[in-house]
Amino acid sequence: MKGMAQVTELYVNGSRRRVNASPERSLLSVLRDNLDLTGAKYGCGEGQCGACTVLLEGEAVRSCITRVSAAEGKHIITIEGLERDGELHPLQQAFLETGAMQCGYCTAGMIMSGVSLLAQNGSPNESEIVHGMQGNICRCGTYPRIVAAVRIAAQHLKTIRRAS
Repeated sequence: MKGMAQVTELYVNGSRRRVNASPERSLLSVLRDNLDLTGAKYGCGEGQCGACTVLLEGEAVRSCITRVSAAEGKHIITIEGLERDGELHPLQQAFLETGAMQCGYCTAGMIMSGVSLLAQNGSPNESEIVHGMQGNICRCGTYPRIVAAVRIAAQHLKTIRRAS
């Protein structure tokens, strides 16, 4: 029956998680309400602002318009899953270094879109960064610092790749 809860298996931040949720619910609501992962924010509810961005199989998706059924059995990474052994992801660190956040509401979504961009293009130029971050809105207008943070993270990731 439509709308009835069912057990759904999600792979979130490297862990298998079972939730009892209607397949029609948004991935955002399940992450926030069922799994207490509140980094992704509810912004517009229409997939236009990017505040709810998470990675689904490595691709940036708007979790407010992604049904939980579409994520079943797939790997999901939220902002909470980026740090490793107490170390921030290079883009998280770069956001801190550049002061790329003011109110912070868009930050998780910006970072997740940036991580996806850097996974696809390890050396983006400014126009590629701007294009790759399209659809993520910052009401505080820190776009120049966000672009700088993505650039810094790209350099840091290159250094890490060379070292390994």
